[in-house]
Amino acid sequence: MFSDGPEYKARLARPYAPPTVTLKQIHDAVPKHLLRKNPWWSAAYVLRDITFTILLFKFASSINPWARGDFGGIVPVSYIPLVKYSLWATYYWFQGLVWAGVFCLGHDAGHGTLFNSSIVNNVVGFTLHTFLLIPYFAWRSTHHAHHKATGSIERDENYIPYTRSEYNLPEEKKASKADYAEIFEETPIYTLGRVLVMQGLGWWLYLTYNTMGSKMYPPGTSHWSPSSPLFKDKQRNSIIISNIALCCQLFLLSYIGPKIVLKYYLLPYLVMFTYLHHSDPTIPHYRKEEWSFLRGAASTVDRPLMGWMGRFFMHNISHDHVAHHFFVGAPFYNGPKITKAIRSVLKDDYNYDSTNTFYALWRSFTQCVFIEEEGGIVFYKNRYGEQQRQLQEDVVKDIQAKGWDPKAQDELDSSASKDLAFSGPTDLN
Repeated sequence: MFSDGPEYKARLARPYAPPTVTLKQIHDAVPKHLLRKNPWWSAAYVLRDITFTILLFKFASSINPWARGDFGGIVPVSYIPLVKYSLWATYYWFQGLVWAGVFCLGHDAGHGTLFNSSIVNNVVGFTLHTFLLIPYFAWRSTHHAHHKATGSIERDENYIPYTRSEYNLPEEKKASKADYAEIFEETPIYTLGRVLVMQGLGWWLYLTYNTMGSKMYPPGTSHWSPSSPLFKDKQRNSIIISNIALCCQLFLLSYIGPKIVLKYYLLPYLVMFTYLHHSDPTIPHYRKEEWSFLRGAASTVDRPLMGWMGRFFMHNISHDHVAHHFFVGAPFYNGPKITKAIRSVLKDDYNYDSTNTFYALWRSFTQCVFIEEEGGIVFYKNRYGEQQRQLQEDVVKDIQAKGWDPKAQDELDSSASKDLAFSGPTDLN
């Protein structure tokens, strides 16, 4: 349980070289019918998750009456508290999974992959996300920007690594163990506390202060402000609409009452599945002279988060995340087949990790600490200033010698991405 998966070990042992496949090869490998959405299937999934939510509410509302009735005499009196709290734990677990799925459906609606109508997609996504207190239009905008620049240090919207200078570390040649210890030395308990804070509050800190967001915006840039530089002028009215809807949802929750809200609604937000897809010691980040759409999309990781439960409840978001970045316009229920197709083309450049998710979270949190200021292709370093994976310099130089032109590649990728990735809404950014 607390060891690296075999795929991670193999990747760590293999010096990194950028993919040499083309987007055309990836495009040709995927049957076109897998990119087409089925509105009836999408509607069925939305109704499924709504039904699960209602049934689980009903289940939870029956727990205390069952306990007061001694569970019909089936449970011995001394075991009633244990059974009661076990049932509440079951409710919290499965309702959390269902709502993670609701989040994913709203996310897919934002990409335009549920229904053929952009209006229907937006109504569904807006409703589902508002229920979860998520600013649908604001997050949809920056999330699409993330997909357009995944892995780019300058342009990506999420999980931008801190650099050596931001920690006030000496330059690499002069830094000593004491310098790293002074900045990063901490106890396991303190580290666990930071992990829990990141998991519980990281999402809200990103929305409110752009924490771990793009550095091209001023400090404190907020998703809640219609005048934020995150948005274009034509998007500002939709941000206001989102804020009004969220205020209405908060008013409704306050009307229901804190006791009921705490018991039935206030569940942990499952955010680890997005963090782990883009923060890994073996996965590179690119500066502008080396970044391309293909390289960025390939720099993501598929993880079997929570096994069958993660696939079933979270609509393949973790199991088929690489495919999602290459084909944002494809419906999630075709993700497994798309993954199989692109894996046959990417081969060793396809990133998968069967490491236990909670251990992988700890590993990334403690080893993905900072990157260097220089270098077109860089990897995270840990708190001792050590880089876990090495770059295969000779291959990179060979690619450059053969005429690697990032501007030309950007143009090709931009053209291809219109078909591959952005067959959903086109009016976002």
